[in-house]
Amino acid sequence: MSDPPLVLVDREAAGFAVLTLNRPAALNALSTALMAELAAAVDALAADPAVRVLIITGAGRAFCAGLDLKEIGAGRAALGSGRTGTGPADPLRAIERFAGPVIGAVNGAAVTGGFELALACDVLLASPEARFADTHARVGVAPGWGLSQKLSRVIGPYRAREVSFTGNWVSAEQAAAWGFVNRVVPGERLLAEAATLARDMLSTLPEALVRYKATINDGYALAFGDAMALERERARRDNAGVESGAVEALREAVRARNRGA
Repeated sequence: MSDPPLVLVDREAAGFAVLTLNRPAALNALSTALMAELAAAVDALAADPAVRVLIITGAGRAFCAGLDLKEIGAGRAALGSGRTGTGPADPLRAIERFAGPVIGAVNGAAVTGGFELALACDVLLASPEARFADTHARVGVAPGWGLSQKLSRVIGPYRAREVSFTGNWVSAEQAAAWGFVNRVVPGERLLAEAATLARDMLSTLPEALVRYKATINDGYALAFGDAMALERERARRDNAGVESGAVEALREAVRARNRGA
């Protein structure tokens, strides 16, 4: 009997796919095999024009417990394997390459590398059971997927230092109050809420959605003045092909949607 897949892939006809980390007995810890399978799954979906939004979640009671330290401790994997390069075994680089939005549905603990996996998503929904911790300083492993830089930019350096210097848990409610989780939803509604959000995103113009994500993410990596210049440059490029008649028709569609809200 073959082993179950480490990543479950559920394609939805609406245009999104749900990726579920499937090592529940190991709290979805990122083994070498899981990292490779996740990266391959994301890249395969990126090549499928029918899939424009991803949802990432975990099986069982955890989102992701981070790197598989048991595997590393047993000498079956090396620190940094699949993390520092751009090869197929790096799931975070695969997520960054995905052109459309990526929604994290955080169903439980997201620890260290799992925390970094969550922060690689564009939007985060969390169940009340979700909680986050950065244990890099406790296990002596340096972050390589962005936690030392991303978290401080989202919640400020003082809060980020507290989180990373202590390794203490951050609850879902605290994460939402600090702004790195969009909102907390009941656990039984988590995937349904993520699917609703994905459908809302898919109701926008496909090319505009991809461009807007790129402008936000590319600009966020720049100083503010450079980011504003980037926006102006891309606005000139992208708006040059927009026809006024098309804008008016789309404006009416937006007004009708808002009236129905």
